[in-house]
Amino acid sequence: MTNLLISDDNPNGAKLEDVLRILRKDIIARCHLSVAVHDKDTEKVVANNMRILNLLTECIDLAESSTDILVQAYGVEQAAKGIARRPDDAA
Repeated sequence: MTNLLISDDNPNGAKLEDVLRILRKDIIARCHLSVAVHDKDTEKVVANNMRILNLLTECIDLAESSTDILVQAYGVEQAAKGIARRPDDAA
């Protein structure tokens, strides 16, 4: 069973790319005040967060690509459910 992501067990869950976008937005909000501080430690934290943000953006792109593949392979309805099987396949 998934906690955040949409699945058979969690039909009200979210798509991976949407969860990653929320996480990215939270990191940006949390770092907003840190960019005004110019000590050595805070600068390192900001640099680390910038790298994490870039990696999250790459992850979002990959997740969107996976969604597109699922839509093409299994149709919009099944892909929207996070299900990687055709509607006529046995569960």
